[in-house]
Amino acid sequence: MKKILLLSDTHSYIDDQILKFVKQADEVWHAGDIGDLKVTDTIKALKPLRGVYGNIDDAEARSEFPLDNKFEVENVPVWITHIGGYPGKYNQRVREEIKKNPPQIFICGHSHILKVQFDNSLNLLHINPGAAGKHGFHKIRTMVRFELDNGEIKNMEVIELAKRSTL
Repeated sequence: MKKILLLSDTHSYIDDQILKFVKQADEVWHAGDIGDLKVTDTIKALKPLRGVYGNIDDAEARSEFPLDNKFEVENVPVWITHIGGYPGKYNQRVREEIKKNPPQIFICGHSHILKVQFDNSLNLLHINPGAAGKHGFHKIRTMVRFELDNGEIKNMEVIELAKRSTL
């Protein structure tokens, strides 16, 4: 079993609130718009990290992280990309491939809108953890954590950090 912390859209921001949850995870996944690599360097000093670059990320982030990250953990196939859309409205860049070879979990960021939705047509779980950073229109900073255990996704919960307006 692996405990996963999923975050996105940090936009160069990391704080003790985020790090408290990083320390509780076995792995951390970042769905792009990292901003300053100090964010991912700080996470990597504590836990294994998988991630992708986002549309605001510079050449340095793009050389360290891929556009798409496909892997398997605990017999669960995963695909992370920053701009992926959501069930019924997948981004054109991923649409055909996701139909041909759907993962069990499809993760994206970008919208700053927390969304966990099962796609019945592709039999996959779509997750957008919202935004953990302070930059953007979102009102509450969010992340998602869950467990993967031999092909199963368990104990998923939304983590609400601080209201953005109080920062």
